[in-house]
Amino acid sequence: METIEADVVIVGGGPAGCTCALYTARANLKTVILDKNPAVGALAITHQIANYPGVSSEMSGEALLTLMRDQAIEYGTDFRRAQVFGVDVNGDWKTVYTPEGTFKGRSLVLASGAMGRPASFKGEADFLGRGVSYCATCDGAFYKGREVAVVGTNKEAVEEAQVLTKFASIVHWITSNDPKDDDLEAKALISQHNVRHWSKTRLMQIEGNESGVSGIKVKSRSDENQQSLSLEGVFVYMSGSKPITDFLGGQVALREDGGVVVDDFMSTTSEGVWAIGDIRNTPFKQAVVAASDGCIAAMAIDRFLNSRKSIRVDWVHA
Repeated sequence: METIEADVVIVGGGPAGCTCALYTARANLKTVILDKNPAVGALAITHQIANYPGVSSEMSGEALLTLMRDQAIEYGTDFRRAQVFGVDVNGDWKTVYTPEGTFKGRSLVLASGAMGRPASFKGEADFLGRGVSYCATCDGAFYKGREVAVVGTNKEAVEEAQVLTKFASIVHWITSNDPKDDDLEAKALISQHNVRHWSKTRLMQIEGNESGVSGIKVKSRSDENQQSLSLEGVFVYMSGSKPITDFLGGQVALREDGGVVVDDFMSTTSEGVWAIGDIRNTPFKQAVVAASDGCIAAMAIDRFLNSRKSIRVDWVHA
């Protein structure tokens, strides 16, 4: 197998990784992106973009990500489709192991994102991006005046359901159990005029057609029969997402929630290693936030590799 050396090796080709690569490649740093599958990231499965600055709301997440990737490649990034199964961050050169070869970088960027829970409801995978969503902040505005369902009892489900109350005509909140008595946020949600709380109820099936979600079937513990609800959006928050860090082998510090520990420059606890995007497990999992992380890391890497004490601003030209 071949061994490739580069100034910057980036694991992950989402908005964070592509933005970082764009900046490092423009800084004349040899840059390699390793991405296991460009079609499965959080942005890639987003049906429609509504809140990325300067981007038409008619554009899909996949199209936006393709533009980001192509722009990084245009400036010299070497994009490789490869599954990373291990890294070694000791020493001046960081080593990344893949079945396709070994990659050595003077710097390493972790941008592998977070792994959503496996689809567990019938119809969930079929309508992902076509009515099934994991982000009300991203997609809520598409459901103005429409009925939607939120599935889950965790804090994220409550917060995202609150977002949806600003847009949807009715938010059906489906929970397998009653919220705890001291959960003031849940009580505030239930008190909203357009929230219908389905307590001790399970989502059984998500239904739809070529246009997307058209309804769901639910079943209450107190009723043997399933009920059908006509609606157009289903927001699922069952177990959140987990940063993809299994390939790190404990070589960088993680927080209790699984996110990689970084400083203001996206540097990890291992010198020469940065972490950007959803692998940090930030509360705001947005493409624009991930892109910002990538820019910050890239400029810090440029300073690190060139032994400079100050940040060189990319957009100032003599």
